[in-house]
Amino acid sequence: MLLHGILPPITTPFYADGSVYFKKLEANVERYSRTPGSGIVVLGSTGESILLSDQERRDVLKVAREAAAPNKVLIAGTGIESASETLRLTEFAAELGYDVAMVRTPHYYKKQMTSAHILAFYRTVADRSPVPVIIYNFPQATGYDIPPEVVIELAEHPNLIGIKESSGDVEKVRKMVEATRHVKRVATVTETFEAITPRMLAAANAGSSSEGGELVPVGALSGSLSMPSSSAVSVVGKMKTRQKEIGFQVLVGSAQKLHPSLDAGAVGAILAFACPAPTACYEIYAAWKEGDMELARIKQERIVQAAVRVVGDLGVPGVKYAMDFNGYFGGPSRLPFLPLTAEQKTEIEHLMESVRN
Repeated sequence: MLLHGILPPITTPFYADGSVYFKKLEANVERYSRTPGSGIVVLGSTGESILLSDQERRDVLKVAREAAAPNKVLIAGTGIESASETLRLTEFAAELGYDVAMVRTPHYYKKQMTSAHILAFYRTVADRSPVPVIIYNFPQATGYDIPPEVVIELAEHPNLIGIKESSGDVEKVRKMVEATRHVKRVATVTETFEAITPRMLAAANAGSSSEGGELVPVGALSGSLSMPSSSAVSVVGKMKTRQKEIGFQVLVGSAQKLHPSLDAGAVGAILAFACPAPTACYEIYAAWKEGDMELARIKQERIVQAAVRVVGDLGVPGVKYAMDFNGYFGGPSRLPFLPLTAEQKTEIEHLMESVRN
């Protein structure tokens, strides 16, 4: 599966009493589906997944999946401390039609989380997962920072296709990219080199008449098949595909360091700041992709202060209020998060004034 561009790790909306507000979740996903982002991440850290019950996680996955556009790559956050529970949620997400599982590093027993433990955990999950897996490293929250050497070793596994690296360490990104360049994989993409999801193929198949076409194996979408990079085939009806070399894909989670991370070799980002400001984040990526480094620098500087304060300092409640300010539904967060003060809300409004989406 091709991972690139900007993906918002969407929030989970709540009513004032703390129950999940599914109608607002559906509305947010539908709106994100109309942004230039390449995909949507459900049940990430910004989604307060750790504060949800197992049934709530499953319900959120289901509602978000049904509301998402077929052309958006859907990533499900399925990481739980044990490999067995991680696999149960991963299998459920795969049954719903998610494209990729994002599995955070196990961290509760920090002193025992040696390289051998982490290698065994991810290899077990990747061996049994019905969808491709990406590692999720978020040391600011977990207190555990997966060593680059472990990531480099895990990159050899055919079903571990990438990592979301949220440490903000650009040099670590560079090291992982350089050390995994030998990993060669391909993914099926559109004629314009955008990701193709199985949901897109299903929609194209349902909409085709008597023309028929050649169906691409699901393994080709994940990058697990070896195919010539120059081939272009008809998939369904008039839908055309190509093969693109992807390798091991490094995405980052720090909006304030997006531009330097792209320069270091990252292919895209899963950004909490993209929840209230998806277009502003995308503009950095687009300028960089087009080779306009000066514009990318200007677009990056535009969001740095807001990203640091809203996401880094104020966290999920800050992100949700910035969403409210920019026309999405943010709403309250669950305890132990506390409501923002009036002063904090005013500060967010000032920071986001030039970052309207």
